Amino acid sequence: MISILRKILILLWRIWFYVILIVPILILFPILLISVAKDSWYPFFFRLARFWARIILYGMGFWPKVERLEKTERGKSYMYIANHTSMTDIMLMLHSVRNPFVFVGKQELAKFPIFGYFYKQTCILVDRGDPKSRRAVFESAQKRLNQGLSICIFPEGGVPDDTSVVLDTFKDGAFRLAIDHQVPIVPMVFYDNKKRFSYDFFTGSPGVMRVKVLPFIETEGKDPNDRRDLRDEAYKAIHSELLKDKTTPQALKG
Repeated sequence: MISILRKILILLWRIWFYVILIVPILILFPILLISVAKDSWYPFFFRLARFWARIILYGMGFWPKVERLEKTERGKSYMYIANHTSMTDIMLMLHSVRNPFVFVGKQELAKFPIFGYFYKQTCILVDRGDPKSRRAVFESAQKRLNQGLSICIFPEGGVPDDTSVVLDTFKDGAFRLAIDHQVPIVPMVFYDNKKRFSYDFFTGSPGVMRVKVLPFIETEGKDPNDRRDLRDEAYKAIHSELLKDKTTPQALKG
């Protein structure tokens, strides 16, 4: 009986997530439309997106706690990366980063009603099965960086199907972009998102969502041949933090 009641409560809580995801967008819809009309207005859209993200996080009972081992400079571009385990990763990244950035994300999310429209207008979309799409990402990233913006990529390329995997293999894209544009890599660790709001529907709970911003990885003077070394350095930094954390389920593999 208790198990059934718990599942009903989690179901209602999960439905609430989608309500507070969509309702603020509907309320702010006219302002959001204006904010995406010009590329130069993106910083204003970014502030609205951060506000939206905080509505969702706090509305779900999540309490973000950010620790910074190194701080970013205002007006400077960066490559932000983090482990990817939950839909809330997007909101937590928006909450944690002050410098306006653009997500590089999978094209499939653009199909979501309402949210998908603004996702398509403001993010750099990639079809991972299309080499032409991957090349277009570099051109779009160049444009955004030239505007003084930063880039955010989840280098695992998606959420691992096996929930026992602490951190999946990193793709090269984020590191190639960072080298090409000579921007520092900012590794970030999301410790609790899998536990708080995983893709396993009848799991999760309100509580603290911890973030740690690790020391930056510099790319100045690096060339494309260094991308795998940078990838491995970033992977080890994030992976070791996740393994050290006692509340993170120990990996059976990866």
